[in-house]
Amino acid sequence: MAAPWRDVLRDEAAIREAARVAVDAALLGGVLMRTEGEPNASDVVNYAPFTLLPSAVPSALFDQAYAVQQDFNLLVDTISQNKEFLERTLASTIKVDDFTARLFRIHMQVLEEGLAQSVFLGINRSDYMFDCGADGTPALKQIEINTIAASFGGLTSRTAAVHGQVLKVLGKSEEALRLLPNNPSKGLALGIAKAWELYGSQSAVVMFLVEEVQRNIFDQRCIENELWNRNIRVIRKRFRDVFEKGSLDDAKRLYMDGQEVAVVYYREGYVPTNYDQQNWEARLLLERSRAVKCPDIATQLAGTKKVQQELSRPGTLERLLPGRPEAVARMRATFAGLYSLDVGEDGDKIAAMAIADPDRFVLKPQREGGGNNLYGEELRQVLEKIRDSPERTSYILMDKIKPQPANNYLLRAHSPLQVSECISELGIFGVYVRQGKEMVMNEAAGHLLRTKAIEHADGGVAAGVAVLDTPYLV
Repeated sequence: MAAPWRDVLRDEAAIREAARVAVDAALLGGVLMRTEGEPNASDVVNYAPFTLLPSAVPSALFDQAYAVQQDFNLLVDTISQNKEFLERTLASTIKVDDFTARLFRIHMQVLEEGLAQSVFLGINRSDYMFDCGADGTPALKQIEINTIAASFGGLTSRTAAVHGQVLKVLGKSEEALRLLPNNPSKGLALGIAKAWELYGSQSAVVMFLVEEVQRNIFDQRCIENELWNRNIRVIRKRFRDVFEKGSLDDAKRLYMDGQEVAVVYYREGYVPTNYDQQNWEARLLLERSRAVKCPDIATQLAGTKKVQQELSRPGTLERLLPGRPEAVARMRATFAGLYSLDVGEDGDKIAAMAIADPDRFVLKPQREGGGNNLYGEELRQVLEKIRDSPERTSYILMDKIKPQPANNYLLRAHSPLQVSECISELGIFGVYVRQGKEMVMNEAAGHLLRTKAIEHADGGVAAGVAVLDTPYLV
C-alpha cells in the first residue's frame, strides 16, 4: 500500500511543530475525553488519542465497505426476527456462557409475553481490516459487527478537520482537500429521530442508557446535541436509575421520573460487568416496554461471535436472505475464515489445528468492547486447558488477518512523541429503522478509522490501545 507521508516523516522539526498544532486543533475542535483521574467530571478534560497523520486506505476497499453496509443492516435485522435461528445457533453457547444465556432468557420471556415494541432501530458498526495476501494485494476482511453501543461516531465526526489542519501546516494543502467529510453523529441522530417520530408522542423523550464511569461522554454529546437541535428531549440514565424509578403502565409505555420514554439508546449493557441482579431486572423492564430499544435484546444477540461464525457456513446467508444473491455475494466476499469449536469430531480437529499453529488464528469469546480476544501463546494455553471441556463452545476461532503496517505517530496525553509501526481498522456505521415489517430507513451513516501500534494485538480506543484516525484514500 502507498505510504503518502514518507517525505514528511523524515523531518523531525516539522513533525514536532505539527504535533503541537494537532493537539491544539483537537482541543479546539472537541476531540475530547474525560481523564482517567476524573472520569465523571468535565472540569478537567484532555484530547482523545489520535494519529498525527491520516492513514492510507485503498479507495476500492473503502468503497466496498460502504457498498455492503446496507446488506449487513438488513442481515442483522433479519436475524433479530428469526427466533429459531437464534435458538439453534446459540444452543451450545448458552450452556456454558452465563452472560449470553441471561440475555437469551430475557429474549424468550419477552417473546412469550408478546412484543410490545413495534418500531425497531438498529445502530451497528461493521469493522474491517485490510488483509495482505501472499501476492501483497490487500483485501477487505470483516472482524465483527457491533450491534450494541458502537462508539466514536461523535468524535470521529470531528477528527478529519484536525488532520486537515495538520496537513496544511506540513505544506500538504492539496492533500488536505482530499480528506472526506464524515459525520456519523448526524446520521446516527437521524435514525434515533426517525424512531422517536414513529413512536408517535411529541412529549416523549430519548433516554441514553449510560455507564457508571463516563469518560467518553463527549462522543455521546455529539449525537445528543443533534437531537436537541431537532427539539427532541434527551435524558441520561443508568441501569440503577431504571431499577429505582422506571415503570410501565398498562399499555407497557415506559416512564422515567414521570416522563414517557420513546427511545432507549444503549451505551451500556454489552459486558457481564455491566450487570448485577438489579441491572438485570432493569434490563428486563426495558425489554418488556413499548419503547424503541437500540438495540432490542434480539439484535444484541444477533451481534454475538457465535452468530458471526454460523453466518460463514455455506448456505446460511442464502437461507436467511432468500432471493438476494447479490447481497449474499457482497457480504461473503468480506468474510475471513471462521471455525466452530462445538463439541464433536469437527470441533476437536479445529482445536488441534489451532493448538498446533496458534499464530494463524484469533480466539474470540462472546464479548463486545475490545480487549477480549486471545492470540499466539495465550490462545494455545487457553485452548489446551479447555479442549476437552464444553467451555470451548463459548469461543469461536477466526483466521488471523495480516495487514501491511505503516509508520505514524500516535498522539496520547503525557506520552513521548515517537514513530510507531501501525495497523488500522475501518468501521462503517449503519442505521436502520423498521416499523412492523416495513423497512423505513436503511443507510450507511459514516465511518471510523482506528489505528494502533502493531505490538498491541487487540483493543479499541476506549480500551486505551487504538487511537482515532482519518482515512486518506489511495
